[in-house]
Amino acid sequence: MSTFTIYPAIDIRGGKAVRLVQGDYAQETVYNDSPVQAARDWEAQGASWIHLVDLDGAKAGHPVNAELIGEIARSVSVPVQLGGGLRTEADVERLLSLGVSRVILGTAAIEDRAFVERVLASHGERVAIGIDAKNGYVATRGWLETSEVKAEELAKELAAKGAKTFIFTDISRDGMMQGPNVEAIRSLAAYSGAEVIASGGVSRIEDLRTLAEHAQEGISGAIVGKALYTGAISLADAVRELQPQRQGN
Repeated sequence: MSTFTIYPAIDIRGGKAVRLVQGDYAQETVYNDSPVQAARDWEAQGASWIHLVDLDGAKAGHPVNAELIGEIARSVSVPVQLGGGLRTEADVERLLSLGVSRVILGTAAIEDRAFVERVLASHGERVAIGIDAKNGYVATRGWLETSEVKAEELAKELAAKGAKTFIFTDISRDGMMQGPNVEAIRSLAAYSGAEVIASGGVSRIEDLRTLAEHAQEGISGAIVGKALYTGAISLADAVRELQPQRQGN
């Protein structure tokens, strides 16, 4: 069985762990005043990775919560991945040096392809490409703008340049608790030949089971946010069922 990883999400805005609805900064719920404590809680429940998003950074176009992110990375023993506002090599180097295990490049994949290719060449598997799509087209700048680039075409082009991991979000599903767009995720994995981590829409453990059934096709994991914070999914139960090989590590 191919490995399937559950990534609890911590979205950081104003120094707190929050969730937005469909990327709308006006629809924010604060779930934890301490992202550091949130990360420790997820690790205690069995998380083998933690997914961080610098929402302030995504909007500003450069990391805003870097020191806090470094503190989170140092406070847990599991690896963390980070997205949000990483658009220069200096920013990438800084976050990696602060303890982030994998950086996620999003907007830059559309706006500065040469930069993305350089970072892929320099850091390889420590780089993931975040593809956020609306109606099949890539959205950028914290989902505030939509490009004319098709998600599948972008993935195929960047896989040819060395990208091994994509994080795919169907914005229409994000925060809506309606289930992930499984067919779109499978299609992206097949088209690119790379691993795809699903993001957005996971609302119950059945959604994770469905995604995990396609691990052999390249769906290597899922990022879960709101469903964990509301208690709709127990991380400990999900890890026990879907990541049994991780138990006791």
